[in-house]
Amino acid sequence: MAVDSDLSSPLGPPACEKDAKALQFIEDMTRNADSVQEKVLAEILSRNAETEYLQGFQLGGSTDRDTFKSKVPVVTYEDLQPIIQRIANGDRSPILSSQPISEFLTSSGTSAGERKLMPTIHEELDRRQKLYSLLMPVMNLYVPGLDKGKGLYFLFVKAETKTPGGLVARPVLTSYYKSDHFKNRPHDPYMVYTSPNETILCADSFQSMYSQMLCGLLMRQQVLRVGAVFASGLLRAIRFLQLNWKQLVHDIEKGTLLNPRITDPSIRECMSNILKPNPELAQFISKECSGENWESIITRIWPNTKYLDVIVTGAMAQYIPTLDYYSGGLPKSCTMYASSECYFGLNLKPMCKPTEVSYTIMPNMAYFEFLPHAAHDSPRQLVELADVQVGKEYELVITTYAGLCRYRVGDILLVTGFHNSAPQFKFIRRKNVLLSIDSDKTDESELQKAIESASLLLREYFNTSIVEYTSYADTRSIPGHYVIYWELLVKDPVNSPSHEVLNQCCLAMEESLNSVYRQGRVADNSIGPLEIRVVKNGTFEELMDYAISRGASINQYKVPRCVNFTPIMELLDSRVVSAHFSPSAPHWTPERRR
Repeated sequence: MAVDSDLSSPLGPPACEKDAKALQFIEDMTRNADSVQEKVLAEILSRNAETEYLQGFQLGGSTDRDTFKSKVPVVTYEDLQPIIQRIANGDRSPILSSQPISEFLTSSGTSAGERKLMPTIHEELDRRQKLYSLLMPVMNLYVPGLDKGKGLYFLFVKAETKTPGGLVARPVLTSYYKSDHFKNRPHDPYMVYTSPNETILCADSFQSMYSQMLCGLLMRQQVLRVGAVFASGLLRAIRFLQLNWKQLVHDIEKGTLLNPRITDPSIRECMSNILKPNPELAQFISKECSGENWESIITRIWPNTKYLDVIVTGAMAQYIPTLDYYSGGLPKSCTMYASSECYFGLNLKPMCKPTEVSYTIMPNMAYFEFLPHAAHDSPRQLVELADVQVGKEYELVITTYAGLCRYRVGDILLVTGFHNSAPQFKFIRRKNVLLSIDSDKTDESELQKAIESASLLLREYFNTSIVEYTSYADTRSIPGHYVIYWELLVKDPVNSPSHEVLNQCCLAMEESLNSVYRQGRVADNSIGPLEIRVVKNGTFEELMDYAISRGASINQYKVPRCVNFTPIMELLDSRVVSAHFSPSAPHWTPERRR
């Protein structure tokens, strides 16, 4: 399609007129970031002026930034939890938002071991959809011809539940995939997936993965990009292919779903329209998958793949070497930055290296403030979106249309530059997160609690205590798993804990970890069994000696509760005397514990 020259963009030549309008929208929003922010805050405050929450701060109808900042405090989830619980219990009065709370979005972050409940309103779907609509116009600037094929994306819905008051509580992506915005989306040649909606919307993770993989194999020559939400999810798909290729080949050869585990009627019906006997394809897949060498398997099976669309920033960066192995080093694109609380922005250079990914905050999405990040808790003045400084780290604080006011998200961001007047940020880390394999986030206090829970088994029956411990997220296997190093003090060698008891300690730790971790273990199969490695006595003293030899102060040295530095890992692993795994999965149900 010819594009009107008047619609050209500073970002680059658009692929079509629709793209030109999207790119112009990005320019309009980022050129006037501060005035857009001022307007967004005024809109939020005037709309929610009569809510119980804002009424409590006596703004008197003011919608300006100075009054808002002087009267409304910065809060955490724990501060809002009593209010959120009232809404969850059925209070329909305008507490946080003048518009009805339509559902709760469950965060991967947790509070007291359970997923955080983020209230949302129906119009937020429109706002999220708007950000989604900007992604491909930007990508088309860098990768031409994406309208000539399809995307193989492994997308899944997760378990949902209802609050005592009857509102649905589910992850943000599950909410989006089940919405009319996704299910009834208009045809867009740049956004065609190999997976039919029925395969994505099946709640059974095996049936969903199997049917999506089957569709991807059947359409292998049409696939131009391969993706999942997180890098870990794409690697799980590869592992699934390793374990199930024989059955997939059988179904392709015969042209019908013969796998007895695929029982979902909607999947069976839609696959009956796609599957036709294809012995040649079955033979090809069998040849590629039966060998020991799976290097570049993605480009061998899907030879026209131009890039991988996965998040590889933050904790997901640990998966980059494995992705490179399976893809032959294909580019990895991180397109957008979002959370359950709010969608934030997008990457205007989506084909950059993972280490160079920066997200441009879209100022129309919410009102953003930034808390200068420091190791100490001295008073710090919050900074406006347009006033952040390049090279400095900040914690993100948001005010949303759904009623969150000056809410600390917990993400630490580094300012890398500006696009027009809108800042660009590199995601550094989630505040206080120690271990993460998939969407799980385990902090130091949660790990300590799990250690204490397991130590009861040792103390009560074997007079044994844990002298020291550390941990790391082992992502060399698929799925990855938590590894905990223990140094034990066995006070009665005749009655030392057995191998079976230490296995039970692994399970006791898992039972104590938060619901997101346990869901990953039980329902999503995204996390492997927890492992405890018992090390020789004196190992942690050696660890301290090593740290001091590298310049650490002996007076200030503290055992790191998580390690990833190769020499330290090698030291610990060289001192392991026994390794133990959870003998079974921990308890998990979609219902909240309280």
